[in-house]
Order: sequence, then structure tokens, then C-alpha cells
Amino acid sequence: MADYRPPLRDIRFVLDHLADLEALCALPAFDELDPDTIVGVLEENARFVAEVIAPLNRIGDIEGSQHDPATNTVRTPTGFIDAYKKYVAAGWPGVPFPQDYDGGGFPWLVGIVMQEFISSANMAFSMAPLLTQGAIDLLMHHGSEEQKELFLKRMVTGEWTGTMNLTEPQAGSDVGAVATKAEPAGDGTYRITGTKIYISFGEHDMVDNIVHLVLARTPDAPAGTKGISCFIVPKFLVNDDGSLGARNDVACVSIEHKMGIKASPTCVMSFGENDGAVGYLIGEENRGMRYMFTMMNNARLSVGLEGLALAERSYQDALQYSQERRQGRAPGETGSEMSLIVDLPDVRRMLLTMKALIDALRSIVYVNAQALDMAAHHPDADVRERNQELAELLIPVSKGFGTDMGIECTSIAIQVHGGMGYIEESGVPQHFRDARITSIYEGTNGIQAMDLVGRKLPMRGGGVMSDFLDGVAALDGDLADAGPQFAVIRTQLNAALGVVHDTVGWLTEHGVADVRNALAGATPFLRMFGLLVGARYLAEGALSAKAALATSTDDADYLEARIVVARFYCENLLPAVAGLAPAVTAGYADLYAIDPETMAG
Repeated sequence: MADYRPPLRDIRFVLDHLADLEALCALPAFDELDPDTIVGVLEENARFVAEVIAPLNRIGDIEGSQHDPATNTVRTPTGFIDAYKKYVAAGWPGVPFPQDYDGGGFPWLVGIVMQEFISSANMAFSMAPLLTQGAIDLLMHHGSEEQKELFLKRMVTGEWTGTMNLTEPQAGSDVGAVATKAEPAGDGTYRITGTKIYISFGEHDMVDNIVHLVLARTPDAPAGTKGISCFIVPKFLVNDDGSLGARNDVACVSIEHKMGIKASPTCVMSFGENDGAVGYLIGEENRGMRYMFTMMNNARLSVGLEGLALAERSYQDALQYSQERRQGRAPGETGSEMSLIVDLPDVRRMLLTMKALIDALRSIVYVNAQALDMAAHHPDADVRERNQELAELLIPVSKGFGTDMGIECTSIAIQVHGGMGYIEESGVPQHFRDARITSIYEGTNGIQAMDLVGRKLPMRGGGVMSDFLDGVAALDGDLADAGPQFAVIRTQLNAALGVVHDTVGWLTEHGVADVRNALAGATPFLRMFGLLVGARYLAEGALSAKAALATSTDDADYLEARIVVARFYCENLLPAVAGLAPAVTAGYADLYAIDPETMAG
């Protein structure tokens, strides 16, 4: 198992050539920053994560977090408390949040890069700050000034963590089925009663207080999502002076025994077993789902990033193993010694597949984050709107395609290791097990696909998708001028673009006639579109690499490799777009042609 090495060179390339870090630094909100300063911060964060947090990954998987039923407390694995305290003391949690709330005032893109480091290093550990970020996002936009003063700053600094309490036993993806109750107490507070499940870091021992954001229903609230309100329910009540008061009526009654991310306690939370948990209404009653959607894009982008992060970590393990393990004889070798498996063509194919997917995912996620920053901070309203549209279009791709490919890469890493990959001591099974949840939580990938075809394709009358595809088409001239080494990129990109154009037309026409047609083809369309998006950004990166080679020979091998990876992706992975087209346009009839009893055989 390799030590985690933050891929700083790959990240700097994407920041310079695709996500346009320099353009972000030119915005008034970030005009005190410059790319070199930001990269310096990222380099220090990378060092900290690699030295302090990454070594706990295997320990966390072996020990897991432990629940004490006598006290309803949770003990995190050895080293987690100390590492988290160092993480907070270094000021890392607040870097991408506004200075008004004691944050660092850096772009969200910078926070996303830091999330890649910590998620690659130790995904289970990363869940605590990740969930806190979602809670911070919601409170920043919808909390009262008093609530912000009381809770927000200590969440931004990481002194306290936060959770998001949506899911109940009967209410998973269907949040409208939430049944937790919130009764007005007559003093401006509410008494919360109910049970929530799958609450990451709902209880733990790394901080003094945990701020739960809880969806619940007030009396006489409308049915479904229109009747959901959102409440702050802290583990400990907070006095007016900011000191901790009495323990609230909130308890973790058990934690789940999971396939992966075992060090992240996934809690069953009970609210109000005694007198009712004290809750503070955020905003207005019955607006809870609207408030939750405020943080949905960032949350889904962060989960998509987890796919990238675990793909990167598993690739590093696979690459190192392939350079150490000897087996068989590579073509052309005549010596008596067995070859390193990295010299075997099939192993090279697997490694290059992983590398190409990782480069594509990093480009997609970082461009997505940069669009969110531009949408939030650019002074021109038209630019903000166009970037918001791009961000909205890319969110289901980042989350859905990103996590699907993350799982695929962690599986390939096991294959590179051969039989050793099936042995836990190699470390790579953990990456696969940890990655498997990413396609499920924060909206299953089926939901991401439905979001893409149901909400994103119709945006601006189809204009948003049309603009993106026009951007792909606009690369043709530059690719033609770039020479023969770009010929296959150009050919395959144009072929895939044509297929996507045709399927978008089919979905638009037949989905309007019967939405089941669109929903039946949504998942293969998400895969198809994700492949095209990745190809666009790899092609743009390859063109940038060629331009850089023309002006300097520095890092020539690396820049040439960027071109090779883009070519491999377009020649070996992108043609799957054509193969997916029949699945997109098959319609729904066969899905319902066999009744469930017949399916059972």
C-alpha cells in the first residue's frame, strides 16, 4: 500500500489551464489573492493532510468508530481526536468561507482542492468537515443573525461540527415522507421528536458540541415536501454568552455496521425521548426543503469529488504495486527474470484507463467549482447567470458520473493487484468499499440521471445544453490545426458529439410525449454525457499542453503525457458513447413488459 502523495502537478495544471484560477483571483471578492499564494496554501495543506491525516486511514478502517449503548456516546478510532484538533488549530476548516464568519475568504474552488486531499487521504475522517460545510452553507444563507452569531463562527473554524438530518426509516429519497414532529413551545423554540437514520458523525468525541440541522413538521403543516421546516437542534444548548449549557434531548442510540467508511459513525439519532429536543426554527415554517436545496449543489459536488479522490488514491496504490510486482514475461524481454507487471500491455491498459478517468474527473469537478464561484461573485449579472447554468448542468455529471467512475477505478486497482487485491492487507479493498456509498448518498445516481434529463435538459428551453455542445463543436478547428497527434481526438470527439446531439433530440421529443421514455434512458444518458464532458476538458487540456510545449521545454515529458492521456481517453473510452445510444432511446416498454412475479422465475 502506497503512502498518499497529493498530485500537486496534476492539480496545478487543471487550475491553470481549465478552471482558470487566475480569472477567479481577478474578481473583486478575491482581489487580494493571486494564484501563487493560493498554490502555496494548497501545498501546505497537502503536506499537512499527507503527514497527519492519511496515516490514520487504515487504522480507522480496522478499528471503526465504536458506540457505547450505556452512555449513547461514540468513540472514534485511535488518533482521530488529536488529528482533528491539529486540523482545527491549523485553520483549515474555514479556508473557503467568508471572512465575516471567521473564514479565510478563499474561493470555493480552493476548498474543493483541499477536499480532494483529505478525501483521498482518509475519506471517513473527511466526512466530519464535509457534513459541517453543508450545515454552514445552509445557515449562512438562511439563518438569523442571532443564529449565525451563536453557532456559525464556531462551525466555520471547526470548533463545532454540524450534521444534516433528513433521512428517516420510511423517508429516504422521498424526503416528503418525513414524519419527525416540531411542536411550538411558546417561547420561540420548538420541541423536536422523532428518529433520523444514516446521520454521519451524528455523535462523536472530536468536538465539544454538534449542531444538528433537522427536517421536521410543525402542526397542521401541508403534506409532502411543502410542509417541511428546518431546525437547529444542538447537542448542547448554547448560552447567550456562547458557553455550553444543558445537554439537549438528543441521543445516538446506535451506529450502523457498514461496508466501508467504517471510521465515520453513521448514527441512528433519537430526538425527544424525554421532554422533546429544543429546536430553533431556521427562517420560516414550511420552507425547509427550499433551504436544503441551497446547499445541494455544493454537497453533490463534494460527493462527486469523493469519487475522484478515491480513484486517485487507488491509482497510486496500483501504480506502485505494478512497479514492484514481478510476474510473467513482457513481450520482447529475453532475460531469465520475470517482468515487472507494469510492463505488461494489459496492466498498462488498466493503469492508463484509471489515469484518463481521473484526469477527466478532476477537470469536470474543478470547472464545476469554478463556475459556482463565478456565479456567486462575478460583478456582471449575465456572466453570473451563464456560470450558474453551467454549474447546474455539470452537478449531476460531477456527482453521478464522478462516483460511478470512482467506483470503477477502485475496482480496476484491485484487478491490477491480482489475487493480492482481494486481500485486505493490501489496502485496496478499502478504497472500493469506501467508494461504494458515493453513488448512493446525497441523491442516488439514478436521481442524478433523472435530474439531468428532467430538469437540466429543459433549462432555458434547451439552450443550456445546446451552448455546452456548441462549446464542444468549437474545438474542431483548433484540433484540426494541432496536427496528426490530435487527429483521433478530433475524430472521436466529433463522433460522440453527433451521438449526444441525436439522443438529446430523442429525449426532448419522446420525453415530452411520455416522461417514462426519458426516465428509462436517463442513466445511460448520464454515462454518455459524462464521457463527452470529460473528453471536452481533456481535449482542451491537451491543446493547452501543446501550446505550452511550443513556448517552453520545461516539463516537456509531463505535457506530452497530458496529450497522450487525452488521446487514449478519446480512442479507448469515448467510443462507448455510441454503444450507449440504443439504451437511451429504447423507451420504457420492455421495463414494464414483465411482471415482478415472472421476474422471480
